[in-house]
Amino acid sequence: MELIRGIHNIKPRHRGCVLTIGKFDGVHKGHQAVLANLVEKAKALNLPSAVMVFEPQPEELFMPEQAPARLSRLRDKYNALKAQGIDRLLCVNFSTAFAAQSPKEFVQDLLVDRLGVKFLVVGDDFRFGNKRKGDFDYLQSASAEYGFDVVSTTSFRVDDYRISSTAVREALSKGDFDTAHRMLGQSFAISGKVVHGEKNGRTIGFPTANMLLRRHKTPIHGVFAVLVRWQDKCFKGVANLGSRPTLNGQRLQLETHIFDFDKDVYGQRLRIEFIAKIRDEAKFESFEQLKQQIQEDAIQAKECLSTINLNG
Repeated sequence: MELIRGIHNIKPRHRGCVLTIGKFDGVHKGHQAVLANLVEKAKALNLPSAVMVFEPQPEELFMPEQAPARLSRLRDKYNALKAQGIDRLLCVNFSTAFAAQSPKEFVQDLLVDRLGVKFLVVGDDFRFGNKRKGDFDYLQSASAEYGFDVVSTTSFRVDDYRISSTAVREALSKGDFDTAHRMLGQSFAISGKVVHGEKNGRTIGFPTANMLLRRHKTPIHGVFAVLVRWQDKCFKGVANLGSRPTLNGQRLQLETHIFDFDKDVYGQRLRIEFIAKIRDEAKFESFEQLKQQIQEDAIQAKECLSTINLNG
């Protein structure tokens, strides 16, 4: 799948496509249904299938404190869209200048002149342009003027629940990983590069692989039983996602202790899949109390993961 980073990187050869626009956060089963139809339509028209996303997401620019936690970062989103058979991912830099353009400019300059869209799929609540004046009705009238088709995405249900990124976040916040798994079609996971930490875990026999989440807000916090994907192998482990209050932590990070593992993975990428929540993050009076709790967490995590056969 080709990644086009920024409008300035759209080339003449990119004109002509079947396009959908959205956040595609988590690329859950609802998204997957839309993408399958998009790919099918693109094949029927003998055109590339394309997805447009915005970085940062609009809420993260205008209301960073109220912006919802992300289910997937751009790299994970790219891999998930690629797995759905999408041909191109256009990542548009969402800025105040981009948001200030008129709906007509957005349609004529980007969709028509640059991308040559022939078929467009968006949610019927999609808003765009200055003061969010552009909407689905506007796109319908513009499609007649510029000669492309536009259709709305539809709700997709499983177990009588509407699948949405919000519903996935709610399930995760309740520790309901089974429901989140059904909606996502896979375990909720965070991928990232392992960095050097303070190595406190080594002193108590629980070395951890650490990932900094930087400005990335997560829908979960606490201690979890996890599966760890490294290269083509899978391991069991226990992970803490939070700010480490006992150790006066200031930054959000993911610390994972991998059971029966002694490899050096600094600088390498891991995928941490969350299977069950063990407890909320807590502050302990002493490092000794923290050590005892980690030992108990590890025992509980092993019990949670006992029915999973890594070789199956």
